[in-house]
Amino acid sequence: MANSLLTDSVILKETMMSLKNHLSFSKNVTTEYSDQFAQSGAKKGASINIRKPLRYEVTEGASLNIQDSQDQSVALTADKHYHVGMAFAEKDRTLSVDKFRERYIEPAAIALANKIDSAFIAEMYKNVFHSVGVPSASALPSTLKGFTLARAKMALAGAPKGQTIAIVDPLVEASLVEGLKGLFQSSDQISKQYEEGIMGRAAGSKFMMSQNVPKHTIGTLTSAAGAMNGTTAAGATTLVTDGWSSGVNSLKQGDVITIAGVYAVNPQTRQSTGELAQFVVAADISDTAGAMTITIDRAIYASGQYQNVNALPLNDALVSVFGHANSYSAIVAPQNLVFHKAAFALASVDFELPSGGVQASRAVDPDAGLSLTMTSQFDIVNYRTVTRLDWLGGWKCIYPELACRVVGQPA
Repeated sequence: MANSLLTDSVILKETMMSLKNHLSFSKNVTTEYSDQFAQSGAKKGASINIRKPLRYEVTEGASLNIQDSQDQSVALTADKHYHVGMAFAEKDRTLSVDKFRERYIEPAAIALANKIDSAFIAEMYKNVFHSVGVPSASALPSTLKGFTLARAKMALAGAPKGQTIAIVDPLVEASLVEGLKGLFQSSDQISKQYEEGIMGRAAGSKFMMSQNVPKHTIGTLTSAAGAMNGTTAAGATTLVTDGWSSGVNSLKQGDVITIAGVYAVNPQTRQSTGELAQFVVAADISDTAGAMTITIDRAIYASGQYQNVNALPLNDALVSVFGHANSYSAIVAPQNLVFHKAAFALASVDFELPSGGVQASRAVDPDAGLSLTMTSQFDIVNYRTVTRLDWLGGWKCIYPELACRVVGQPA
């Protein structure tokens, strides 16, 4: 019986299955917003606004206190377009599905999955302000302390109960497996750690290793801290500081800072958590005069519906950079992440299918929130089929308070 040709539809479905298997970070976030992009003919740049829940204050007593309903929303834009181009002879389509998957599909899916994962997490970690550990390139976490502290920080910020995801660097996973090998766990988890060298589930989190965990380089400073220069108004997104030692001072986007006397509050009770509020530096800055105006990730409110700190920064309050307690030089550290799936959103778009002289097909996986297109055309000059796989989508950090970085072994 003669072999039949593999159709584009079969090839695309096999690619979708492989892509799902090779994603790590991206398959553990919310994908519910993909449905809002599910339309024939969607193009790069399409966006949707995601509304965040309203927050109200409770007033005691009979006197009515009417509060404005201030909508908060974030825009998720489908601005990421990645593709893999391939060429193969028609005779290769007569291979079995398994052989074709091994030769063509798996390498393409691995490349596409790594591109999506690495670009996604490289942007997202810079939105996460909760951070624990002592940043270090060599002193990696070897216990679960940092990961349990991360869950505690998230809980204080109102994170829902339940299992979280922990995405860790390969060297961090190796350090954890070695450090925890003598602890009691279920037989299945011991088997995975001993036989496969992977963490599995521990301390309320599902651990997953990813080669795409980014390494962040903290800015270089000449002193341990600066100071607030003047008072800060409610709703401010910039901090005017001075008091840094003269010389080259720099902060990098993604650095985390704290301000003396400014504590985080529980979003429901508005009571101080006892932990200094952490803020992310939103843009690179460099200075040589000992003064920096720092743009931060979110507005500061010490009262009202969207209160996030117990008090506004006071003049001369010390401003410290997370990770610069003992050294002012640039420090490089893996940004392992613990997060609830609602913290980040991935949306995949039903890309517009081309027409005219090409074969085009689309595969959609609603459960994974993924959409792929495959376009093929015969190359008459070289007598081969030229094929491209395309993915169009975007991502957004929806609730940064539902995530935490673990950047080293806590003290």
